Amino acid sequence: MKHGLCLSTAMIVAIGAVSYSATARDLIQNKGSDTLVNVAQAWAEAYREVDSEVGIAVTGGGSGTGIAALINGTVDIANASRSMKPKEIDLAKSKGQDPVAHVVGYDALGVFLHPDNPIDTLRISQLAEIFGEDGETEQWSQLGANVPGCKGQEIVVVSRQNNSGTYAYFRSAVLGERRDFRLGTLDMHGSKDVVDLVEKTPCAIGYSGLAYATEHVKLLCVATSDGETCVNPTVDSAADGSYPIARPLFMYTNGEPKGNVKTYLDWILSDAGQCIIYAKGYAPMRDVVCESPGN
Repeated sequence: MKHGLCLSTAMIVAIGAVSYSATARDLIQNKGSDTLVNVAQAWAEAYREVDSEVGIAVTGGGSGTGIAALINGTVDIANASRSMKPKEIDLAKSKGQDPVAHVVGYDALGVFLHPDNPIDTLRISQLAEIFGEDGETEQWSQLGANVPGCKGQEIVVVSRQNNSGTYAYFRSAVLGERRDFRLGTLDMHGSKDVVDLVEKTPCAIGYSGLAYATEHVKLLCVATSDGETCVNPTVDSAADGSYPIARPLFMYTNGEPKGNVKTYLDWILSDAGQCIIYAKGYAPMRDVVCESPGN
């Protein structure tokens, strides 16, 4: 495999305390990525059947939140949908932490439209002009589309908050490291919030992890450049790197994991754990045979 105005409430996704048995003797604190929070919760619940003596407390809040907790030494595992930045690693080391990355799967970052939008395919350069600072594309009519129910054909750009790993990865992969998002984007706290808003807004375009796609939004087929065949976001196209906005998903530990944390991470990378991430709509680390693939 190969790879690469806030509208919602300020509520942090908190799944954790209910995910472990009250009688568990050992507790692993796991915090971070909104993209990974659902599969992390599924892992935590399934792991109770593996070792009832170990509980997993799962909390969301974004990759930045998880990484900050790792830097401050308040979690055992930080979930992230982006790599840690060099300055974050330096800060962690200055506080006596030694971040170690573990790739636990891959994700296709989907670009969503309202189902009434007639556009099916866009190039990376076109997405950059829609989402990017000083972008030239502000109306759907500039792309040759007439979107029913979209007043004035003005594009409503839906993004994520800047503590999100999804935000950081989309910026890097689509806009480039030196370009920011345009002013006036609607910055949502969670991936589900992005999809919900696009579903209800004919003028909208937004992005989030593929696992959050529903039948009520349209997924764009994305082409790397003019003349290139577009690729649909799927588990397979994330796994083989053919989808242009595919990324690895990480769990970070302080140093090489030991004890219960190591055993838990080893289980996540086992067939049992990888079948769970596959069932949740992400690409596993390798080919696995599961009882009900994709379900």
